[in-house]
Amino acid sequence: MRPPLNLMAPDVRANPYPLYAQLRRGPVCQVEPGGMWAVSRYDDVVAVLKDTRRFSSVGLGRGFLPPWLARNPVASSLVMKDPPEHTRLRGLVSKAFSGPALQRLEAQVRTLAEELAEATVQQREVDFTAAFALPLPVRVLNLLFGLDPERWPDMRRWAEDLLSIPASQPTPERMEDIRRSIQEMEECFQVLIATRRARPGEDLVSELVRAESMTEDELMSFLFSLLPAGFETTAHLLSNTLLVLAQHPDELERVREDPRRIPLLIEEVLRYEPPAQSSLRLVTEDTDLGGVRIPRGALVAVLLGAALRDEQRFTEADRFHPGREAQAHLPFGHGIHFCLGAMLARMEARLGLEALFRRIRGVSLTRQEVQWSQSYIARGPLSLPLRWEPRVET
Repeated sequence: MRPPLNLMAPDVRANPYPLYAQLRRGPVCQVEPGGMWAVSRYDDVVAVLKDTRRFSSVGLGRGFLPPWLARNPVASSLVMKDPPEHTRLRGLVSKAFSGPALQRLEAQVRTLAEELAEATVQQREVDFTAAFALPLPVRVLNLLFGLDPERWPDMRRWAEDLLSIPASQPTPERMEDIRRSIQEMEECFQVLIATRRARPGEDLVSELVRAESMTEDELMSFLFSLLPAGFETTAHLLSNTLLVLAQHPDELERVREDPRRIPLLIEEVLRYEPPAQSSLRLVTEDTDLGGVRIPRGALVAVLLGAALRDEQRFTEADRFHPGREAQAHLPFGHGIHFCLGAMLARMEARLGLEALFRRIRGVSLTRQEVQWSQSYIARGPLSLPLRWEPRVET
């Protein structure tokens, strides 16, 4: 009897793409953990994400609230909502992620990127994830929401614990660790909200508190969802980019000689090694998908990482090729749940890479084995040991 396909198997976490290719060759099928129905082909993924009536985002919330967890505010955040509640909540916060808002922020993000790049490249050998990829989005979150940047090790642990929940079959000790992280997050955000009520600033939390447009629970859930979305995704994007460039030095040379290619580079990394690997949906009625009948109440794993390597959509899909003609439109989701922070993540990555590329000629891995995050929701290196070849000034 063939063993079940498991998204959390160690070899799959190290490299999920062979399993994704196998899934695309067959119809929609069940996988572990939990017997979810895996959707892997580009067209099927788009169909599921567009159909909020039959494929409810409540499924993602259910994944974040297993029986052993009594409370988790992220499970009721706007990402886990369907219309009309999703529409109302998204409207309350979307202004902070608009083009004009990001233009006002760009100069500050550029300054942070330059400071971090200078300190990072001076080290010559460095864990890029800890030195640059995580601190940059954490500091940007501090600008937006007033989170203390010195707490980034805690924030990273909290984000990793949150993202691991849907895939968890945890030991009692691990359950307690995750419960503790959620408690620490609530305490941190309760202090933040109370501080903004007493002394409002110019950040988004102050705006939401002043407007009194969200309940206390809604505001808490929003802040919970920002942590993995606001910095873990961007950190993975930056680390994945440097990892891919270390493996493709010709592409690094090409983009270093012409920085105008950086946006093309970012888009191809988002396709080839996407930080967001999957999402979950709850089937609201018996449904046919890809020629397979999926029963009401089933959980569907929408495999973005598989869809972005679909040979029917992308020529030479397993080849890293910045500037390819077919554009990927799924790295930040699709439809009403398209990621609010997509423009911000792209801006942070662009400014961060510009600052780094001005200072280096090349980069290489000091260790070939990479330890990846243990989540099928998001994927990136937990650490990335790099050696810089600094740029020689003439």
